[in-house]
Amino acid sequence: MGPNLLRNFSALKNCRVKYVVDASAERRAFVSANFPRTTAVENHEAVLADPEIDAMVIATPAGTHFELARAAILAGKHVFVEKPMATKAAEVDELARLAAEKKLVVMVGHTFIYNAAVRYVKKLIEAGDLGEIRYIYSQRLNLGRIRSDIDALWNFAPHDISIIQYWLGDPVPLSVSRRGMAYMQDGIDDVVFLSLTYPGKNHGEHPRELAGPAKSAQDDRRRLEKMVVYDDVADDKIAIYDKGIDRRAVLARTWTSIIRAHRNSIIAAVTSCCRR
Repeated sequence: MGPNLLRNFSALKNCRVKYVVDASAERRAFVSANFPRTTAVENHEAVLADPEIDAMVIATPAGTHFELARAAILAGKHVFVEKPMATKAAEVDELARLAAEKKLVVMVGHTFIYNAAVRYVKKLIEAGDLGEIRYIYSQRLNLGRIRSDIDALWNFAPHDISIIQYWLGDPVPLSVSRRGMAYMQDGIDDVVFLSLTYPGKNHGEHPRELAGPAKSAQDDRRRLEKMVVYDDVADDKIAIYDKGIDRRAVLARTWTSIIRAHRNSIIAAVTSCCRR
């Protein structure tokens, strides 16, 4: 994300990218050749010490995010950090506390909550067009480069979780469970299944499965009114299925009645087929 962030911040009228910090001499040469107004340096200490710098953008390996963001805040800089903000909840809390004390902004790159399609679904939810949300199922696949610093969960799940939190009003999950498998690199899961269970809209004792490999067991008496599908890679990113699903118990009774009413015809048809 570093080159993308550099390009976009450099294009802002009210923003000047004074420094780019990169340990790679090749990358520093690229910056010098393509962004002449920006100075490429090897160490971030000069950036922290420069009083002209208002904010720092951090797009480094995930394991370095916390320490770099903390150092920037302590130096009096606003911070934009790529996801994940940190790899421990306590570290995120620490960054939030320091930023509040110094009246600074610390922001994580949850870009999808600014996506027009994601915001459209948010409006549908708030307007009640989708009824009460029963569950959200998310799937994110990538056959590209496998990272060696973080697993598939840390690489992709922050986006989906940020979308879910945004849609639902930032609730606190009742429980979180994960199951992962490492096939390509030992100790780094490249396949991960994550489940978040949230409290119900009105009753905390009725959790709903909101993200995971499959829908959890639900009350058979419930009715699904609508379903919305958001596919970021499709041309039509939002599809709404406005078709209810009958209650299972009622459906079962309906089929029982049909079978009883046409039992002789069904038996006759089966007998005919067997004779053939």
